[in-house]
Amino acid sequence: MKSKVIGVLTSGGDAPGMNAAVRAVTRAAIANGHKVKAIYHGYQGLINGEIEDFTTESVSGIISRGGTILKTARCRDFTSIEGQTKAYEQLKKAGIDSLICIGGNGTLTGALEFAAEFDDVQCIGIPATIDNDINGTDETIGYDTTLNTIMDCVDKIRDTAASHERIFFVEVMGRDAGWLAQSSAIACGAEAAIVPEEQTNVDQLAQYIEKGIRKSKNSSIVIVSESPDCGAMHYAERVTKEYPEFDVRVSILGHMQRGGSPTAHDRIIASALGAFAVQAIEEGQHNVMVGISNGEFVYVPLAKAIKVQDKSDKTLLDLVKTLSN
Repeated sequence: MKSKVIGVLTSGGDAPGMNAAVRAVTRAAIANGHKVKAIYHGYQGLINGEIEDFTTESVSGIISRGGTILKTARCRDFTSIEGQTKAYEQLKKAGIDSLICIGGNGTLTGALEFAAEFDDVQCIGIPATIDNDINGTDETIGYDTTLNTIMDCVDKIRDTAASHERIFFVEVMGRDAGWLAQSSAIACGAEAAIVPEEQTNVDQLAQYIEKGIRKSKNSSIVIVSESPDCGAMHYAERVTKEYPEFDVRVSILGHMQRGGSPTAHDRIIASALGAFAVQAIEEGQHNVMVGISNGEFVYVPLAKAIKVQDKSDKTLLDLVKTLSN
């Protein structure tokens, strides 16, 4: 087939494994006779023309690094036709005819809108977000590493919770999706998980207190998905008010969840998805995301990938409740 010039960028929130994906895209493309151009600072860098030729040496030694060597940024300008036109002009100037975009919902939305305006550019998405909230794929790059980071932190928190006989509300990321909260709750043996998909009110908290504390436990861990209104602080304050006899503490894990060297699992799926994205370009795919469904690599239309959908697993939430007895 005709040689392509493939641009690659990372955008939105960083996720462990992004570098592994960039490495895979670069080396798979070059191995198949294509040229690769790296775009720094996401869509903003595309608008500004921050584009550089990449070779196999450019990605040497990066598979173990967290974050993204291409840097990332959120770009308001790219939401306008003026900004997208500037980006398109920069692509044409650099000779890029195919674009691989690595990121989450916002990144894939940007790729879809850009492709709608300029259909002569092949746009392929790779799902990379710690929240695991992309439709059409069972998992996203970065989720496994973040889950392991949370587990390590909560294991340490449990030691002090038990020593002081305290209830700890531990806040994790996942404002719109509860995958991190529900899965880490199981992995850490937490007594409860509070997620966006199943809002917990005072009565449910009271039930948890009665079931998890007054029966036999003198310390407890509750994992809470972040929220501007109903985060860990909110629930801790409610318990303190309703049950002043309990010693309550809050731990907000914050951005430490995004960092760290990616796990073997994230390195493997990032490498596979990166190479699969190059294959998508060679097959003439347009406006799709590469994903994993039931153990198989699949093409997912970008319009489907960004569709908001409740991805929470009610079975896992029920399991948290069962195992907290």
